[in-house]
Amino acid sequence: MTAPQTIERIERLIWILIYAGLIMAITGVAVRQASPAGAWTLIAVGTVLVVTGVVLIWVRSRMDESKIPDNKTQGTPDK
Repeated sequence: MTAPQTIERIERLIWILIYAGLIMAITGVAVRQASPAGAWTLIAVGTVLVVTGVVLIWVRSRMDESKIPDNKTQGTPDK
């Protein structure tokens, strides 16, 4: 059973990694003529970020989405 907060954090992290990686890779392609070494570094780091985001999508798909019971379902009064 995975906490809803953990699932939400992973989902947010997935998209941050994918978008940041794509922006870095595209920036690397754009500056390839001006600075080849820097461009390939940006492309490599961006690719690693995108791949990490994709792997996290797979990890997220394997998580149990069962809700953790709250106070209302257990019959305890709210204060």
